[in-house]
Amino acid sequence: MSQDPRHVPHKLHSALDMATAILDLPLTGLQREALALELTGPVHALIAEALANAGDDSPVQYAVAEQAAQDSEYDVSEFAGCTTRTALDVDLDSPAGTVAFKCRRQPDVTAIEIRDAHTIAVTVDPQSLDAWRWWLHQFHIAPDTVVLEQTAATATGSKDGATVHLRGDRVPALYTDRAAASLMCLIEPARP
Repeated sequence: MSQDPRHVPHKLHSALDMATAILDLPLTGLQREALALELTGPVHALIAEALANAGDDSPVQYAVAEQAAQDSEYDVSEFAGCTTRTALDVDLDSPAGTVAFKCRRQPDVTAIEIRDAHTIAVTVDPQSLDAWRWWLHQFHIAPDTVVLEQTAATATGSKDGATVHLRGDRVPALYTDRAAASLMCLIEPARP
């Protein structure tokens, strides 16, 4: 699927327009637009899952990155463009190892560090506010706890018994569309 994922909300809106007309549903244009925005995150997740499952049937390139001297306490590997650093004393069946395995299959993930059995750091590069909101939801992170820095956003959450330190590269640039961020409840709406 080589289509740009940023076009998903527009395609959903068009599909909802058509379905509303065919089924003669009493939805206004604003309701269809809100529904398209609400469904974009789950649709992105379904697309990512379908791509991951399709990739399971084909050969996957797997390479072990060279281990640097400063990484003597970590095992470093690369899988599908995601660099993973795993502390040598961590069991991969631990909560952090299980979360890492799930995250590694997502296309937005660029780096994972499994610090111990219950602590993981995940770096993502989401392409839209919908994708960023999906990551916040995955790790049970309240949008108001996100710290925006110059080039990244950081937050701490949890998943399946592991503490997750999430970093979103280039996320502050996504927040420049304040109206969209407000609509998605990622920021407080501007007060008149």
